[in-house]
Amino acid sequence: MIIVSACLAGIPCRWDGGMKSDERVMRLVREGKALPLCPEQLGGLATPREPAEIRAGRVFSKSGADLTAQFQRGAEIVWETARQYGCSEAILKARSPSCGSGRIYDGSFSATLVDGDGLTARLLKKKGILVRTEDEL
Repeated sequence: MIIVSACLAGIPCRWDGGMKSDERVMRLVREGKALPLCPEQLGGLATPREPAEIRAGRVFSKSGADLTAQFQRGAEIVWETARQYGCSEAILKARSPSCGSGRIYDGSFSATLVDGDGLTARLLKKKGILVRTEDEL
């Protein structure tokens, strides 16, 4: 079983209420090989919601609200689910403050990318889960 970002599986859970469907991910879900999860919703955030980015190790909404606790809670729920299902791999949404792997937005809301991981990607990697983004499929 593979953990996948729910927005890649066609579930409208992104900050703007949309999705970023990826046919390869959707096929894995249809075949029963992948479990779609949204760490931001699991952490208690509504959809739609303000965009958020990581700055100085914390997650802030565009208006400045500190959402780190919700993002961390969502990451922990995704990890616990991965552990329960015996998952060793995750395909997560690139550049997201939750799911981004390798490159994320810098916290200035200017579309500037920096090296780094979203909170969920970071936790999963720390726990030994192979994390890839849709860009790496």
